[in-house]
Amino acid sequence: MIAWRYLRARRAEGGVSVMTWISLIGITLAVFALIATLAVRSGFRAEFVDTILGANAHVTIYNLGEVKPNGQIDRTIADYRAMAEAVAEVPGVTRAAPLVRGQVMANKHQANAGVEVFGIAGEDLATLPRIANPETSEGEIARFDEGIALGSGVASTLGVQVGDTIKLISPNGVKTAFGTSPRVNGYEVVYIFSAGRYDIDRTRAYLPLGEAQTFFNREGVVDELEVMVEEPEAVDTMGPALLQAAGERAQVWTWRDASGSFLSALDIEDRVMFVILSILVLIAAMNIVSGLIMLVKNKGRDIGILRTMGLTEGSVLRVFFICGAFTGLIGTAMGVLLGCLFAIYVDQIFAAVNWLSGGTAWDASVRGIYFLPAKLQIGDVLSAVALSLGLSFVVTIFPARRAARMNPVEALRYE
Repeated sequence: MIAWRYLRARRAEGGVSVMTWISLIGITLAVFALIATLAVRSGFRAEFVDTILGANAHVTIYNLGEVKPNGQIDRTIADYRAMAEAVAEVPGVTRAAPLVRGQVMANKHQANAGVEVFGIAGEDLATLPRIANPETSEGEIARFDEGIALGSGVASTLGVQVGDTIKLISPNGVKTAFGTSPRVNGYEVVYIFSAGRYDIDRTRAYLPLGEAQTFFNREGVVDELEVMVEEPEAVDTMGPALLQAAGERAQVWTWRDASGSFLSALDIEDRVMFVILSILVLIAAMNIVSGLIMLVKNKGRDIGILRTMGLTEGSVLRVFFICGAFTGLIGTAMGVLLGCLFAIYVDQIFAAVNWLSGGTAWDASVRGIYFLPAKLQIGDVLSAVALSLGLSFVVTIFPARRAARMNPVEALRYE
């Protein structure tokens, strides 16, 4: 009751309501910033990993190079069907797809684009979630064997739509008596996909496996096996079993190997941002200290009277501790509410910011993804609440102890 009276007292009555409001707003904004940052961090990591796992192999199996009599190094897989069947039988593997890869130039009239072509069977392409997503694609993936599938960025660069025909130009093409001449083939665009990653949509195209083998001079062989597993996060533990199934010359390359440095950079950034925002919460909590010190100074006479009436030091400490803790509690609750609302409505907020900035708030070519993601996780919210309440309670103890140890005689000497 006493603490509540002190909190809502006006300045004319010896209260510090203005300082209380400043402390409250500071804690609210600090917790809001912490939760919003953690949500965006979690969302960005989840979106980045999801685009990797949804459009790329979880594990790539390839052969070590073998020197041919002509001096060339051959890394192709000849018995790829048997290898794919053996790898598919490894526990945890959902599929193993033969793959042909090559870099070519795509052309439509005066527009050109460098693309990386993946030769893959149609039934295997349909199992890639980010590629076979009907909500973000155009055309029919069932017609894949009749033409070519393009990323949305490639289609935009060439200015083509489903039903148009493009040319693929490969410098390593037809072998003739006069040498190797470029190979130029035309293909109908039957499918346009958007994987959610700028670099993938901008550079990738898919051809039927048989057509890709002919185009890249890979008759009867493939370049690698694309392996998908049930638990991508545990892919590192499957390496020995995959190597044993694939054969002596086989090597594995996981999605963690390909993107491990970027994920490590994200983890380091997460820790740094948490420390920086924790300092922000601490600064906001220090406002509680200044407000309580002023409150203790203004309530010196009240403390002296209460002590002479028999109130113990512990009771006085609890009065002022409740004043500070209540400010931290309310500020934390408001910050959590604002932070959760931000994470829930981040798409609408981002759309408004992007509109106000003229559409330049987010550059997909720099960020890699097309929107600002946010993923609200209970662990992030609880860590922000624990940090805010912990700091608020700790900094409150010191001015509360000062009030409790005030000598009532000194407090009332000049009254």
